[in-house]
Amino acid sequence: MTSYEFMRWLSFPLMTTHLVTVRNDIKRLLSQSTPEKQARLSVLDVGGRKSPYTINLPASVTLLDVPQEAGVRADLHLGFTENILSTIQGKRSNISDLVIHDMTQPGLAAESYDAVVSIEVIEHVEADEAFVKHISEVIKPGGWAYLTTPNGDFIKNEGPDKNPDHVRHYTRQELHDLLAPYFKTVDVHYAVKTGKYRVWSLKSLKTLNPLSMLKTLVGTAVNRQQSKGLEQTAQQTAHLVAVGYK
Repeated sequence: MTSYEFMRWLSFPLMTTHLVTVRNDIKRLLSQSTPEKQARLSVLDVGGRKSPYTINLPASVTLLDVPQEAGVRADLHLGFTENILSTIQGKRSNISDLVIHDMTQPGLAAESYDAVVSIEVIEHVEADEAFVKHISEVIKPGGWAYLTTPNGDFIKNEGPDKNPDHVRHYTRQELHDLLAPYFKTVDVHYAVKTGKYRVWSLKSLKTLNPLSMLKTLVGTAVNRQQSKGLEQTAQQTAHLVAVGYK
C-alpha cells in the first residue's frame, strides 16, 4: 500500500455518499468471487483518470480514458495526459495498466476483463450505444459492468444550470433500455438523496476553517443516513446506478 492509498483508506469513511456507495457496491460485486480468484480479477476502469473508486480493491485494475484535448475537456481536467499517467502510476499499487483509448471505438481485445466500472462517464458520451457495446465486448462471460450517471428522472440538464460537458441525463428506463441488448440481466436503481445536506457534503475538507469542515462532515453523515433505502425513489435522488451481468 502506498502512502497515498493509506491516506485515502483513512479518509474513505468521511467521503461523499456517492463515493462510498460506489466503492461498497464494487467491493460487494468483487466479493462474489472466491478469495483466490479475487486476486486475479481484472477490472477495467473506464474514465478512470484520478478515480478513487478502485483504490485498494482486491483486483488488477486497468485505467482507461480518452486523451485530454483543448477545449472543455482540458478546462474540466477530463481525459489522460502523459503527466497524469505518470502521477497515477506513482500513487496506485493495484494498477496493472493505463490505456489511452476512446471506448466508443473498437480496439481492445474481446473478453479480456472480468468487470468494467464507469463512474459518471456515460453522460459525457455522444455515441453512447457504441460505448456500451464495446464495454460489453471486453467483459468475459459471467462478468459484469457497473455504471453510475446523473438521475435524469429528477435532474434535468437544461436551463441556466446546464452542464456543458453532459450530452444527456438518462431516465431509469432509458438507461435500462440502452444496456439491455448487450447484457443478460440489467439492474438500474436510484441512489443518493439530494438536498442541502448533500450540498454541504460536497464541500472540500481541505480547509483551515473548522466550522466549514464541521458543516461538511455533518452534511456527509446526514446525507449518508438519508440515502438509505431509496433504490426505487425517482424524485430527489441524484444518481442512477446500473449493473449489467454478461
